[in-house]
Amino acid sequence: MGSSKLSIIIPARDEERNLGLLLHSLSQQTLKPHEIIVVDDHSTDSTAEIAKKAACLVIPSKDIPEGWAGKPWACWQGANRATGDVFLFLDADTFLEPDGLSKIVSTYFKKGGLLSIQPFHQMERNYERLSAIFNIIAMAGMNAFTLLGSKVRPMGAFGPCMVCSREDYFFVGGHEKAKGEVLESLAIGKEFLKAKREVHSYGGKGTISFRMYPGGIRSLIEGFSKGFGTGANAMSVVSLLMIVGWVSGGISVTRHLVESAIVGNMTDLLGWVMLDLLYILQIHWMLFRIGNFGFTTALLFQIPLLFFVIVFVYSLLRIFLVRKVRWKGRDVKTARGKD
Repeated sequence: MGSSKLSIIIPARDEERNLGLLLHSLSQQTLKPHEIIVVDDHSTDSTAEIAKKAACLVIPSKDIPEGWAGKPWACWQGANRATGDVFLFLDADTFLEPDGLSKIVSTYFKKGGLLSIQPFHQMERNYERLSAIFNIIAMAGMNAFTLLGSKVRPMGAFGPCMVCSREDYFFVGGHEKAKGEVLESLAIGKEFLKAKREVHSYGGKGTISFRMYPGGIRSLIEGFSKGFGTGANAMSVVSLLMIVGWVSGGISVTRHLVESAIVGNMTDLLGWVMLDLLYILQIHWMLFRIGNFGFTTALLFQIPLLFFVIVFVYSLLRIFLVRKVRWKGRDVKTARGKD
């Protein structure tokens, strides 16, 4: 890092179950940050006390102004209080692997611009594996699953871990440019691209991990449904059509497989079994890079695929009819709900 100072900014709302693990992992890193700022977003639990015990600078968030969402407002306050030359924004439910901070920062200095990392998904309970298809689509929609690698420009940035210079952050407008967005990282990534700054998006295996929704299946549904409208809108038409085709193909293969088995047409059944096997192998290859899903999740991919379709329909109803989604006790307006 040379003489550069690293400011870590963590927005946190009711994160007492997660924040301690993140702060402990930071304390074990070989690279020591200049400061760790925790912006307490009106928590009703012991989030602030945990941060203070870890010697963090704790900033109580001011009331959310009109037009802002909670996370962008918290990040914006933290950035304006930070004194470092490099900003690292971390979600409170992430944690660093040994020497992970050094790897992230060294990669940033090699690449420049905006570096975003999707943490490796660590799961403990079976319901968490229902998120398999969501994770695949999130990575694919950001052009993270392409044989061309870094030659394909990302569509935006991953929100749980973002690194940029102080200068670039304020030059592009930072979180103020994404103040009302449900998925603020997508908007920030686009602002960097508009300003001719490069955006680099990677998977975090071996560097940074998280356990996304340990609070139960309801939190998983809320978490993924809140970003559907924004995420789909951010994708290119080509990427969106490819994803729709891929999901539809998985459903079609399953339907024809079942029909062939019921009818007893062994020739057709063998063909559909082969296509089903190709889906299984492809999904396993992608999930292996994303989280500890295990081969069984790919083998039974129809279960998380059906769950994906159900949540997708539910989210469309929330986005286009109710015009808001629920997240961490707050109603967040979607793009369709902003007049």
